[in-house]
Amino acid sequence: MEIVNPSHTILDDVDGEQILLKLERCGRTAYKSEDKITEGSAKKFVANILKRGHESVIEHVSISVRLICDRGVTHEIVRHRLCAYTQESTRYCDYAKKGVTFIRPCFWKEEPHLYECWYSTMKVAEAAYNYLIENGASPQEARSVLPNSLKTEIVVTANLREWRHILKLRTSEAAHPQMRELMIPLLADFTRLLPTIFGDIVPSQLV
Repeated sequence: MEIVNPSHTILDDVDGEQILLKLERCGRTAYKSEDKITEGSAKKFVANILKRGHESVIEHVSISVRLICDRGVTHEIVRHRLCAYTQESTRYCDYAKKGVTFIRPCFWKEEPHLYECWYSTMKVAEAAYNYLIENGASPQEARSVLPNSLKTEIVVTANLREWRHILKLRTSEAAHPQMRELMIPLLADFTRLLPTIFGDIVPSQLV
């Protein structure tokens, strides 16, 4: 059994300057103001359209992200409709061969007795899964004993407008703690790469 922390990887080579240039070219179509494109005009143009709420323009760029988290978190992530998803399948992955991996919960750091209860439960789940596989069950049958804490990988592709929506929603104090644990670092990376587009989104705990 392995216990890991959640993480993310941005799968695209994100060139913030080129993205702004593309968005400016797309957005100026609405105003037929392509003649106003100058060196350095893209940042100001994109900032202005976002300020005015014209976020449809930023749908012209999409980014793919690989998320490693527990399955309970992915049950919430896939509720966002304007995304493409490819997720690790418990029907086909044989964890008796690969080893069962669980995501470490973030909310029991100061309560070790609760963490120990969780840890012992994961050991029982792993043993039950391995027993079922060893006795002829298929992975899609044996998965019924695996908990939400099972590690899963999911690739999410969304346009920039949808990423803004996801990150506003999933970094707020109302979001599940494990969702925030995953999404706040992702927002930090997006803000570093595309500050014009994501710089106004601040997780509520940091306000």
